[in-house]
Amino acid sequence: MEQNFLVFSGSATQYLTEKICASLGVPQGKIINTKFADGEFSVSYEESIRGRDIFLVQSTFPPTDNLMELLLMIDAAKRASARSINAVIPYFGWARQDRKDKPRVAIGAKLVADMLSVAGVNRVITMDLHADQEQGFFDVPVDHLYASSVMLPYIESLNLPNLVIATPDVGGSKRASAYSKYFGCPLVLCNKVRPRPNEVGTMQVIGDVTDADVVLIDDMVDTAGTITKAADIMMESGAHSVRAIASHCVMSGPASERVQASKLTEIVFTDSIPYSARCAKVKQISIAGLIAETIRRVVENKSISNQYLI
Repeated sequence: MEQNFLVFSGSATQYLTEKICASLGVPQGKIINTKFADGEFSVSYEESIRGRDIFLVQSTFPPTDNLMELLLMIDAAKRASARSINAVIPYFGWARQDRKDKPRVAIGAKLVADMLSVAGVNRVITMDLHADQEQGFFDVPVDHLYASSVMLPYIESLNLPNLVIATPDVGGSKRASAYSKYFGCPLVLCNKVRPRPNEVGTMQVIGDVTDADVVLIDDMVDTAGTITKAADIMMESGAHSVRAIASHCVMSGPASERVQASKLTEIVFTDSIPYSARCAKVKQISIAGLIAETIRRVVENKSISNQYLI
């Protein structure tokens, strides 16, 4: 493939960009992040990008510097006369703030989408938004990828004899239902009551998990309170084993300790967010190949949707 495009990495996603470029067979673009003593920073491209299609890889997980760096990269590319600016955001931060769930709160996901548009982005490539309708927050094309492209083959490789797909909360039922239909297996729901963010009050299992090999499906795991409680309740309800599959490895605060102490056999994430804590039950599967193929298809003006399994 003739290289008529360039791929650059933000500071937070260097590990993933290296694998993406290796999959594409192209060198990584040269960019420098200069930091000042007071914490301010600036970015500069160290090669010409005039008239080129550029892809900027950066997940916007905390700290906020990661988002700000991406915005500066977009602005610098616009001012350097790039032909098109494509933001590759494997994990789109603030996605949980997608509506007004109580009076006088911000819709953070819409605000971030507006900031990216104002900065000058022409296209956004992201994966497993908290809610699919968030694509409508953007005024530019959004290529919404699905972690199921790498997770479904992994689940198949486990050869679980009595597979049951489950979701730790009713809000994730659509995603879990797609997995259930793909495998032709039962779907079980957990109904939870959350008194406040990152705290789970009560939870009930809706469905039969007796002697089942349960796979919990979710989009992200933050403090792991919900997913570990769901796993423990599944085992108490007669399940043979419980695993969890989630797209984004937020894993903040006591999450690693909770997972290690839970009855989960394992919890599998993509590498949209780096994970450095040591937990024997945590496994990550790379999405570098999926993103690389998406970039290739965007460059060649080919369909992206036919690479989805569900």
